[in-house]
Amino acid sequence: MTINKTLNETALTIEVEGRLDTVTAPELEKEVKGGLDSVQALTFDFSKLEYISSAGLRVLLTAQKLMKKKGGSMVIKGSSEDVLEIFEITGFSTLLDIE
Repeated sequence: MTINKTLNETALTIEVEGRLDTVTAPELEKEVKGGLDSVQALTFDFSKLEYISSAGLRVLLTAQKLMKKKGGSMVIKGSSEDVLEIFEITGFSTLLDIE
């Protein structure tokens, strides 16, 4: 998995490429928890994400909780049909802002 972050003042975009699973989720969690201090708008770009597991979903819930706590927003963009299907099956499509 590759993580690319782009910070534009208080807007952070995190692009995730590859697979977000039990092995790689801790790396993304570390990036999220350590990089949201001044962020008010968090965007996950999943246009290059191939797969997301329950461990990856947990990281997204953690990120959303952190953003809500500080009064910010979080959105997920560019998900493939396979990833969107996982969001639908797990019910995460109703919990997260997915565009």
